[in-house]
Amino acid sequence: MADESDKSQKPRKEPKVARQGKKGAGAPAAAEPKAEAKPREPEPKVPARLKVRYEQEIRPALMRDLKIDNPMRAPRLEKIVINMALSEARDNAKILDAAVEELKVVTGQKPVITRARKAISNFKLREGMPIGVMVTLRRERMYEFFDRLVNVSLARVRDFRGVSDKAFDGRGNYSLGLREHTIFPELNLDKVERVKGLTVTINTTARSDFEGYTLLRALGMPFRGALEREAAARAA
Repeated sequence: MADESDKSQKPRKEPKVARQGKKGAGAPAAAEPKAEAKPREPEPKVPARLKVRYEQEIRPALMRDLKIDNPMRAPRLEKIVINMALSEARDNAKILDAAVEELKVVTGQKPVITRARKAISNFKLREGMPIGVMVTLRRERMYEFFDRLVNVSLARVRDFRGVSDKAFDGRGNYSLGLREHTIFPELNLDKVERVKGLTVTINTTARSDFEGYTLLRALGMPFRGALEREAAARAA
């Protein structure tokens, strides 16, 4: 009898299903998935100021002055190539790294390293040796660079009296040589270790030097002869 009473007083084990339910009741609820953030819409691109001015004002004026009927025939900028030759790079490769960073700041586009096409023993030059940097600008960046070059950078040249109008190649393309790349205000002069020269080649769709001259003059290129004629006209 005693054994039977002891057995009756012992607590009965709950079924496994009930115990699992109790544990589940105290467990924290699963976190609801967060709502995905909507991607931010890209900001509308602002067209270059000089490009808008060319399409609205300069091109109609060129068509009238050059007697052109088709708007697609009117001369326009095609590309701008900036080349920086560094003969010191033969002995010091770090100059190339500095030139790449400085030209990237000026143009807003990463330049490429140019290499020698053939070996020249007199200049201690081997084929494939890095000797400079170059960058090609098109479309919006081309117009923005030209705008800054004409209106800001050239004005910082000491005793500036205009650029030569005899640097055309016979097909309407113009080359401009600059002795100091520090005329660009984007550069921090405290970080520039050495002053470098560069060449700016402006390729146009003009068919002659006269058309190229007329185009660049309308875009604001300060040619020396044109500035002298304007000064003489004012004096008269």
